[in-house]
Amino acid sequence: MEKRPQVVGLGMATLDVLLRLADMPTWDRGTRLSDFGFDGGGPVGTAIVAAAKLGALTGFVGTAGDDTAAELKLCSFVTAGVDLSRIVRREAPEDQIIVVHVHERTGERVFSGVSRPTDVKLLAEELDRAYITSADYLHLDGWHPEAALQAAKWMQEAGKTVVLDGSKTTGPVLGPRRELIKHVDVLISGSGFAQGVTGLPDRWAALDAILELGPRIAVQTEGELGSYTVSRDPRFGADRFHMPAFSCAVLDTTGAGDVFHGAFIVGMIHDWSLRDIVRFATAVSAIKCTRLGGRAGIPDFDEVMVFLAERGWALA
Repeated sequence: MEKRPQVVGLGMATLDVLLRLADMPTWDRGTRLSDFGFDGGGPVGTAIVAAAKLGALTGFVGTAGDDTAAELKLCSFVTAGVDLSRIVRREAPEDQIIVVHVHERTGERVFSGVSRPTDVKLLAEELDRAYITSADYLHLDGWHPEAALQAAKWMQEAGKTVVLDGSKTTGPVLGPRRELIKHVDVLISGSGFAQGVTGLPDRWAALDAILELGPRIAVQTEGELGSYTVSRDPRFGADRFHMPAFSCAVLDTTGAGDVFHGAFIVGMIHDWSLRDIVRFATAVSAIKCTRLGGRAGIPDFDEVMVFLAERGWALA
C-alpha cells in the first residue's frame, strides 16, 4: 500500500553544478576551483529533501527531462526517500540546470541558469488531486504557476495547510505569484519580498500587511541577520518576534533558505510552538551553511537536536 505523504512539494527541482572558487574567471583568464560537485537544487525540491532527511514522509510533484542530467537531479530525492510517483517526465533534455559559483571566502553564491526552449511548465490537468490533498502540507514556490494555484485551492478546500516560498527580491512582486499569496496559509520569504508585495519599506509593517492578504503566518529570512515572524494563526496565537541566526563557519549558503522552509514544515508536524519551529529551522539552515551543496549539507534530525542542546535549547 502506498504511504500517504505528510508533505507534498510542487515546484522547481534543479541539477546544481557547484563550483567553489576564490575569483570568477574572465574571457582573458581562467581560475582554479577549490571544490566541485553535483547536487539537487531548487526551492521546493531542496525543501522537500530537507523535510525527508528530518523525518517527514514526503512527495515531490514537478517535471524532469529524459537525459542523464535529469537522472542526476533526481538522485538526492531517491536517496532521501522522497516519493517521485507523480513527477512528470518530458521527452526533452533537462531544462532546470543551475551553475552555482560559490565564493571561497564568504560562502555567497552567483547562479547561472540554462535557457532552453523546451521549458514546459506543469499544467493543472497533469496533477493528481487525490494525491496532493492526501498530504497535510503543500509546499510551493510558484515555479509552475497554473498548477500551483490549482493545487493551493484544492488544499484550502480540503482544510489543509499551504506554504509558499517567497524568494529574495529587490522590486515589486507581481503576476501569478502575487495571486498565489491569497491562497497561502504560511508565507516564508527571502529579503525584500514582503516589501515588494506591499510597497511598504518597513519590514514589520510589510509583514503585518501580508497577513491582510490571506496568510496567517509570515516569515522573512534575512541571512546572517536571522528572521522576522508575525502570526495571527489560531494554532499559535498572535505573535511577532525576531530570531537571530546561529553563528557558524560558513562554507556555502546555497539552499539555506530552502532548507529553512522544509525544517519549518517539520516543526509544524511536530506541533511545536511557533518560536521553537523557527529556532529549529534556523539551526537546520546554519548547519547546512557549513557544507557545500544545498541538499548534501542538510543534517538529520538527531544532529539538529544535538546542535540545539549544545547551545542551551531543548525542543519537546
